[in-house]
Amino acid sequence: MTSPRPPTTNSTAIPPASRVDTQTSVLDTAHGRVVCIADIRGRISALNDLARENQAIAIIHTGDFGFFEANSLDRINDRTLKHLTTYSPLIPGPQRAHLTKNETPPAVLRQTVAVSMLSEFPLLVAGQIHLTVPVYTTWGACEDVLVLEKIRLGTYSIPNLHVLDEAVTRCLDVGGVKLRLLALGGALVPHKMFDNGDGNATIAGGQGTMWTTALQIGQLVDTAQRVFDPTETRLLVSHASPGREGILAQLALVLKADLTISAGLHFRYATSYNEFSVQSDFEAFRQKLISGKEQFDKVWDSVKTQVDAVIDENQRVLLDKALSVVEKIPPPLTAGGEEPSWKNCWNWNLCDAAYGALVLDIKEGRVSAELKSQGFNYAYRRIAPTPTSAVSPLPNQNPPKPVTPAPPVNKTAPAPEPEATTPNDSKSKKKDKNKRDKTSSPALGSPVPALPKTASPVPTKPPTPSPAPPAEDLIKSPATESSGIRTPQRPKPARNPWTIFMRFNNIQPTEAEIREFFLDAKSGITRVTLPQGKFNTRAVKIAYVEFGDEEAMRAGLDKHAEKLKDTIPEVKQATDKESRQDGAPAHRGRGGSGGRGRGGGFAARGLAAAGLTRGNGNGNGSVERKAE
Repeated sequence: MTSPRPPTTNSTAIPPASRVDTQTSVLDTAHGRVVCIADIRGRISALNDLARENQAIAIIHTGDFGFFEANSLDRINDRTLKHLTTYSPLIPGPQRAHLTKNETPPAVLRQTVAVSMLSEFPLLVAGQIHLTVPVYTTWGACEDVLVLEKIRLGTYSIPNLHVLDEAVTRCLDVGGVKLRLLALGGALVPHKMFDNGDGNATIAGGQGTMWTTALQIGQLVDTAQRVFDPTETRLLVSHASPGREGILAQLALVLKADLTISAGLHFRYATSYNEFSVQSDFEAFRQKLISGKEQFDKVWDSVKTQVDAVIDENQRVLLDKALSVVEKIPPPLTAGGEEPSWKNCWNWNLCDAAYGALVLDIKEGRVSAELKSQGFNYAYRRIAPTPTSAVSPLPNQNPPKPVTPAPPVNKTAPAPEPEATTPNDSKSKKKDKNKRDKTSSPALGSPVPALPKTASPVPTKPPTPSPAPPAEDLIKSPATESSGIRTPQRPKPARNPWTIFMRFNNIQPTEAEIREFFLDAKSGITRVTLPQGKFNTRAVKIAYVEFGDEEAMRAGLDKHAEKLKDTIPEVKQATDKESRQDGAPAHRGRGGSGGRGRGGGFAARGLAAAGLTRGNGNGNGSVERKAE
């Protein structure tokens, strides 16, 4: 564990005791909608779209906002830079996948990535992007601490952007509710709670990351006590989740929070809960808080001597308030009344802004909530093969019926020679065979006649029992086609739904030429397939161009060049029909590759299943009803 170092102060920093910045903004006293989102990850222009789509008058944000400037890249270490690149919504998917490959050297990544690929914050500072509604945000785990310091000191002042921290709070008067916003930024890393890194005063961070400090918690408690008003509704905004971190749950108790909003878990669904709904009983809630206290105490005991030696009077006040948070453990039910927040404090953990949002609709004093999540896509279960059950099949419950020994075979009779058959007499042969079978074998379900005792059956060699298959073979699919009970061994892979089909006349373009044909949309191409053999004849050539998503494919359909090698190719979205027929005359009708007569291909099997069959070898491709 890294040895925590005592927090330091800077001569230019404002003394903590005097840094209480509070304002009350009257947005709409009758009715208002407030969008709450997490992890916008530098795509700041999307905030205006969210406000417009949800008819919001304000936005509350938590998690990674994208506080980076041009020279922030020099301060970000290689691991954090790769993380930011992996999840940046400003980088096209194919380019992002290429940059984040394991074999990509850090030096190449650093030379390629610019700050514009990580955040639009420089555009916001320059005035090229304007926020249409007030945005209240704290910071997440991946930010540049020096940019936050500039905002705290007033170096950066951006209209409609309100950065909430342990000393800055805002109150929104909307819909008959005074909503008090209290915020705690940074990741909760217990062994770093007494290490400021490159930060000044109470916040901490370095190398592109930020974390929470003990003095930051103490400052927030001090701010909340100074602005306390029983008529207000308190909302705690944090990066880490009170649902997972006992210390943050204790902080919500001390702040008397009515609501909490957090990020940091990156689920595809947002969650809405109170402690009563997720804990088995009140004692389980207490154990969660006790666990957070024990985790903090381990770190505090190891650095207490160092911290006591360097902190000043103002920091001592804040530290004592932080320690009071850790000591906030409700008594058991037998020793006192039940803690009200156990049932009354409501929590939301938000998914990333790209996957959903929370809308607080405030009217006549009531705070209604609309939770929107993109969720999981389960369509793959209808495309991918269903896993075969690992449970071995149940044994047959019915005992096997006794088998009648075969009668003696006349060895003197010569074996009949096979007769040559023609298509004309095949039906008559089949009828004769069926008639002989009926006369020589007992009817199905009739009792088997017993042989007389004097008759001795022909001795037969008992069958050698085959060895039992290994356990792992019981779950394997059969080598033949599936009958619907078990999954085929080699299922056909799912086709990329965002594929463009191209047909060329008398030319053979290369993959590079096809990519250049799509101009600016070529960055969204993930794969180009040029089928060989029977798919591409001398006169007609085809290609399939796959894209990363639907938007990239649409751009390819709309913004490609007009000609390729002085010819105009056919360009359209690929369907299953093209994948079977277009450009492949060998797959159409009879006489295809290896096909003869009525073929027996996919189309013929489909007609046969429907009770239809093609014409009787006359080559006209007609379809007729099978004879009943």
